[in-house]
Amino acid sequence: MSKKIGPLAKLRGKDKFTVIAMSVIPLVIVAVFVWVPALCTVILSFSNWDGIGGLSDIHFIGLQNYIDMFTIYPPFWPALWHNVVWLLVLFFIFTPLGMFLAVLLDKELKLTKFYQTSLYLPVVLSAALIGFIWQLMYSRDQGFINAVFGTQIDWYGDPNINLYAAIIANGWRHVGYIMLLYLAGLKGVDPALKEAAALDGASPTRTFFQIIFPVLRPVNILLLVITFIEGLRAFDIVWIINKGRNGLELISTLVTSNVVGEASRIGFGSALATIMLIMSSIFIVIQLRIMLKGEN
Repeated sequence: MSKKIGPLAKLRGKDKFTVIAMSVIPLVIVAVFVWVPALCTVILSFSNWDGIGGLSDIHFIGLQNYIDMFTIYPPFWPALWHNVVWLLVLFFIFTPLGMFLAVLLDKELKLTKFYQTSLYLPVVLSAALIGFIWQLMYSRDQGFINAVFGTQIDWYGDPNINLYAAIIANGWRHVGYIMLLYLAGLKGVDPALKEAAALDGASPTRTFFQIIFPVLRPVNILLLVITFIEGLRAFDIVWIINKGRNGLELISTLVTSNVVGEASRIGFGSALATIMLIMSSIFIVIQLRIMLKGEN
């Protein structure tokens, strides 16, 4: 009987080494910089380590960090709610807005390249620069918005509205990113589908929702993932404004405050980070199930 020779066995020595290296190196990098730190974070979440001393100084206290987080740590529930609000606003307002702009720009309007560049420009800017730009817009004394409407609103200082002000600043960047990705997806749609719908008398709106939108299912899932990630990892702009205080508490800022703050509560900060990891994992499982169901 002849033995079956696998694809790897057919390669020469140098080619085989290249294939193995291209498979192993990314796996090692992901394991070292993603999975190992994540596992260490989960383990440290059951301790009260302050980061001082060696590993022998780590004292495990079971679920006490999680109990304290849910019962006697006042910023946790507001931060969790703020993350939910952030996600909902991105999902129901700024992501659809980016998709709508992509659909308009796909119609090859005049100056469409200019509009694409203008809308995408915030994406290439750093979060610090975006925070500075919107500080010029929101400033109570010299801000553009207050100057236009003749008001004296402290957009970043008022805890009742500063969360929404920060979300708008973040959404300005998010819209451009969504617009570019969705526009790329629209460019890949077969024009014959649109032509066939037009011959059948379908309106542009009906054509989009009944034909184009289902065809762009992989892109839609990608946008959903990006929106969820943006809502969960929101950090930069909030930290720049006031380090996540006075109405801008987020889980990510609580993690940073506990890990690198004066308290240096590594164990408690790891417990907060583990909550973020669990939330991400739940969504990743849902996403994978949707994708696998679509492939089947």
